Amino acid sequence: MDLLWIENAGKQLTEQFPAIKYACKRIYQLGMFTISNEKIKAEGEIIRVSPEDGYEYFFGYYDKSPWDATNRYMIGLKVRQTYKQTAPKEIGEIVLLDSHNSYTPITIAKSHSWNVQQGCMAQWLGPDFKSRIIYNDCRNGRFCSVVFSVDTMKEERVYELPVYDVARSGEYALSLDFSRLHRMRPGYGYSNLTEDTKNIFCPDKPAIRILYLNSGNIADLKNYTDFAAFEPDETMQGAEHKVNHIMISPDGSRFMVLHRWFQKGRKHTRLVTMNADGSEMYNLSDTVFVSHCYWKNNREILSFLRKPDGGDHYYLLRDQSQDYRMLWPELHTDGHCSYSPDGNYIITDTYPNRKRLASVYLCRENGRLQGEAKRIARVFAPFRYDNNTRCDLHPRWNHTGDKVCIDSVHEGKRALYVIPIKR
Repeated sequence: MDLLWIENAGKQLTEQFPAIKYACKRIYQLGMFTISNEKIKAEGEIIRVSPEDGYEYFFGYYDKSPWDATNRYMIGLKVRQTYKQTAPKEIGEIVLLDSHNSYTPITIAKSHSWNVQQGCMAQWLGPDFKSRIIYNDCRNGRFCSVVFSVDTMKEERVYELPVYDVARSGEYALSLDFSRLHRMRPGYGYSNLTEDTKNIFCPDKPAIRILYLNSGNIADLKNYTDFAAFEPDETMQGAEHKVNHIMISPDGSRFMVLHRWFQKGRKHTRLVTMNADGSEMYNLSDTVFVSHCYWKNNREILSFLRKPDGGDHYYLLRDQSQDYRMLWPELHTDGHCSYSPDGNYIITDTYPNRKRLASVYLCRENGRLQGEAKRIARVFAPFRYDNNTRCDLHPRWNHTGDKVCIDSVHEGKRALYVIPIKR
């Protein structure tokens, strides 16, 4: 019985008691850090690209690239501080870091709606991924999304719906209730507006909506009650429901979403896929625990989840089937995984371990049957960035697959770093 087994068992035992879980984790990590002989700030080739000007800089989530298609500009969010609140009321500045000019930041817009995990969803808009940026904001008492033209350096259009994920074709985007998400998963929603479903465990209201970017038309796709009625089980009785982590397939034909519900404090998660119009729902994985996912292609999904015959690991799943296989059995901890543009490599990370060190791994599927994983960097995570205001590394590829970008706090503030990839 090793320490990792004990840690994982402890996580599962305290999962339905968040306050106890966080307290035990803090005491344990403080003790282990005190006796550790590995007190390092950073290890590996990690290059800071955001300035040291007293502000904090970060990008957001792992499923989007901060780089434009030319790999010249990187999107960043510039804010005062990110360790006291999960969705601060202060305005965040959206900047472009110009790699042709020492990554000098250029402020292009401002957002009133952002959080410490995913920023304001600022991302390059397809299909060219270089001329326009879309991001979320709150204006006139409503959430919205804004398109900014980099060519003209002017705001181009405002939509009456915030975006969660955008199809690569640029034809449509999917959205969810960011106010409900803010309450039920601090760090992922926005705090600007009062949630109108707060006292309703399973609202008969939209959980996922679709925005057609050409016309601006909006349609409801699925209500929370639709998810609860889809292949229900006894753990959903009297449970509170939410959805999160929408990801659209590369060709835009299908998307995946995590359906989560809480019964007497215990969290249940399943991975559900469906067509872009909400039809052909499929329960891809339903074994209590599903975490981060990524579309390998239009038919396969990589995810860190739980399987009865293998435990908590990375698995490659085939959509609309129960076919799967485990990858990298040596990686026992959850991380944010994504495929390189050519599909030959996978980058992922870990949460801070018992010594407060978080790692970045470069992985391959081929070679050994279950793939191979190599650690390429480690960084220290200060204790004030923890729990809901933690700084996940969220490694993200550039468009040629020779660099990844991470958010890190190993120098005391949230900042953007680049790691060259040597294959």
